[in-house]
Amino acid sequence: MNIHEYQAKQILSSYGVKIPKGVIAYTPAEAKAAAEIVSAHGPWVLKAQIQSGARSKGYFLEKEAGSEGGIRVIKYRRHIYENAAQMLGKTLVTIQTGPSGKKVSRIYIEAFNRVEKSFYMALAVSRVTAELTLLAAVTKDEDVLKTALNRPNKILKVRLDLAGSARPEQVREVMDFLKLPPRSAKHLECLINALHRAFLEKDASMIEINPVGVLKNGELVALDAKISFDDNALFRHADIRQLKDDCEVSERELQASRYKFTYSEFDGAVGCIVNGDGLALAAMDLLRDKNIDAACFINVKGGVDKDKIASGIKIIMTNPRVEGILLNILGGFLRCDLIADGIVSAASEVGLNVPMVVRFEGTNRDRAKEILENSRLPVIWADTMEESVDKLAVALEEAA
Repeated sequence: MNIHEYQAKQILSSYGVKIPKGVIAYTPAEAKAAAEIVSAHGPWVLKAQIQSGARSKGYFLEKEAGSEGGIRVIKYRRHIYENAAQMLGKTLVTIQTGPSGKKVSRIYIEAFNRVEKSFYMALAVSRVTAELTLLAAVTKDEDVLKTALNRPNKILKVRLDLAGSARPEQVREVMDFLKLPPRSAKHLECLINALHRAFLEKDASMIEINPVGVLKNGELVALDAKISFDDNALFRHADIRQLKDDCEVSERELQASRYKFTYSEFDGAVGCIVNGDGLALAAMDLLRDKNIDAACFINVKGGVDKDKIASGIKIIMTNPRVEGILLNILGGFLRCDLIADGIVSAASEVGLNVPMVVRFEGTNRDRAKEILENSRLPVIWADTMEESVDKLAVALEEAA
């Protein structure tokens, strides 16, 4: 689960992270009043609150929104109302939203902070080492994703213990890497430990500040903030659950969540149906090796009936981006024949007009194959994940 920038900043502030003074607004009039609360004089920063990075480099679909992006520095109070009106209710497109963009329903009015330098900092769980990892980089105007891809040596990775605080030598390592002034040492230690506590106590899966600003006196201020939470731990955090913004979630994702399924969308053309995140990641890696990108994947889980399985599969079948379907199921608690029944039920309602490659393994595998063969649906069988991707690649090429 993701939340908005202003919500993430409020959480981090409660752990001692310094943030600029800011007020949320839902109308241009509220924005103008918020500016007076935030600061007696400018500049102010107006920030469109959508759950996406690269907002400052984004653009609005509507012409009346002006040519500036979703983050604007405003020097004079008399321009607050006009710029807020241009942004609110408009659709902001960034490299992360896709071409359809996201509608701006609220903006954050924040005090402008003059900083001497800035850097990137994040906490995440390393999928390679299964450890809590601190990431730090001086990115300047370069997107951190491009830095990670093109210059990975420019990103420092520090393993943090689950218990306790960052060790002094770790703080010094980050200080030296970022070339921070000595007066920032204590502030950096406090920032790292605050992020560490917030990450563990709130069951986060990622905390990112991009950028952290260094003030003249050495203090560090979070100029932006993003927090993602572990959905499986939200039952422990009623306060976090209340922050969910359904407007930020696609209709297909909302529908999948009603059945306790995980659904994600990307920019490719293949829909993946799996029963495990590991299977989804492995399938997408194999597809990428064939220069094929996923359009979406749904992770179906056990403990549900045929109708819910069918509803989940229909989400993939009705996605207009999907030109082929890859189904990989390792049957255990979730039986293969239940998935097969769901495929037949979904196809009877919406049809099956794209190639579907099916690979079953595990509980009731043979029964599942019998169900689909009797249905006469044009599915393509595969015995391994690698074979399923190979056959889908061929089917997509033939369809094209």
